Amino acid sequence: MSEYLTTKELAELLRIKERKVYDLAASGDIPCSRAMGKLLFPRQAVNAWLAENSSGFSPQTLAERPSVFLGSHDPLLDWALRESRCGLATFFDGSLDGLDRFERGEGMATGLHIYAPAREEWNVPTVAKRFGATPAVLVEWAWRDRGLIVSPDAADTLTALAALKGRRVIPRQPEAGSHALFAYLASEAGLAETDIDYLPAARSETDAALAVLEGKADAAFGLKALAAQYRLTFVPLIRERFDLLVDRRAWFEPPIQTLLDFCRSTAFRGKLKDIDGYDASGFGRVHFNGL
Repeated sequence: MSEYLTTKELAELLRIKERKVYDLAASGDIPCSRAMGKLLFPRQAVNAWLAENSSGFSPQTLAERPSVFLGSHDPLLDWALRESRCGLATFFDGSLDGLDRFERGEGMATGLHIYAPAREEWNVPTVAKRFGATPAVLVEWAWRDRGLIVSPDAADTLTALAALKGRRVIPRQPEAGSHALFAYLASEAGLAETDIDYLPAARSETDAALAVLEGKADAAFGLKALAAQYRLTFVPLIRERFDLLVDRRAWFEPPIQTLLDFCRSTAFRGKLKDIDGYDASGFGRVHFNGL
């Protein structure tokens, strides 16, 4: 990635029109260079200029964020981060945990799938409430099919949520978006918390599916993609949207840009064809822009 921003990239970063960028450059208010008739803006100098001229930002917001991806575990995202060799480390421990850590400046981006039943909407209400004054953007990753991953021994009888009464279910940790979603759907199906034999929580989508595969649980509330991978029965319950909340300045840095470029590649498209239960046709669509 170039160490310089173009006029268009800087306009997107500052959320202003390109004409305003030209005005800032002409007045000398922002550091820039000119090469072959084009304006170029040194990335490091722009970051320093933002820090010096920002009011209303917290010190945590202005501080350099570490190259870490936070939030909910998504198998496709996990694969893309590794295959792209973008240099981002991961700390996946749930949607809510990711938002807390993102707010503290502990990562460049976080993944989430948080449902707001009252508005029948994904992620935006939560992000707007917490990050409305934060320079961050919420972009779509993919829609995912979620439901019950059922062991072969229970496939004939576990065909709906209500059938989980008295069954061993592997839950997710309270910080996970699927934890709250399952509680909501179970309540809608007339199940009380005491109706289900909950086992110790699994801390990733893969661990939840493996618990069923290994016979430790009768069912898990998981992804169709993992049920297919482990050849387990899948009972569809809901289609959810998984989004990425990205720090706006980090969006233009090499780690995030490398990941985004990879997600437009032939290799990524090929992976999507091989993985079941994903719809990434809206990848990159902006659902919320803070500040």
